[in-house]
Amino acid sequence: MAAAFEITGFVMGLAGWMLTGSTLANSYWKISTVYGSVITSSRLYENLWKSCAQDSTGVFNCRMFETMLGLSSYIQACRALMIIAIILGVIATMMALVGLKCTNIGTMDEKTKGKVSLTAGLIFILSGLCGMVPISWYAYNITMEFYNPVFAGSKYELGSALYIGWAGSALLILGGSFLCCSCKRNAQPGGYKYSSAQSGQRIYTKAESTQSKAYV
Repeated sequence: MAAAFEITGFVMGLAGWMLTGSTLANSYWKISTVYGSVITSSRLYENLWKSCAQDSTGVFNCRMFETMLGLSSYIQACRALMIIAIILGVIATMMALVGLKCTNIGTMDEKTKGKVSLTAGLIFILSGLCGMVPISWYAYNITMEFYNPVFAGSKYELGSALYIGWAGSALLILGGSFLCCSCKRNAQPGGYKYSSAQSGQRIYTKAESTQSKAYV
């Protein structure tokens, strides 16, 4: 059962890391809304790196954000957190692969592999949180601008990349939790009962030997 938890956690963490990486490269973090708009022949969409426009014929033109310091602070923070989430996902995937019971890399014993797997699970959870925060923050800003009646700029809706990012972050957190649970299931807390039984047997032997000497 513990091995199934471990493999399931690793697969979920790997899938979550791949989805999080695809979210960062996806262009549709936010897309212009057609609600209350007269011009519907063109759509605008953005991600953390560029802004694009597409007309009704499918022709699109993109412009990269020219300066980093001129961007909003939340976009800069989202960039940093997403990159950290991907880096942590790589580290956790490599550590989880080494710590799996079905893999044999080097001369690691079961106790050491359990510690490595537990650490990988915690890093998976941290990676998921680092991905969940910027995606939710970005979606919050889109929602606030959409429902702000005095906002004069273009209004956007949530893009498909945000839903993919939420799914990837959730898989990272669940995969890390499964790895941590598998490490707890691998623990075998039965040594104390065995040692107490041994000590009781030794006491009985001493009493028996003393009784035999008294009879002699």
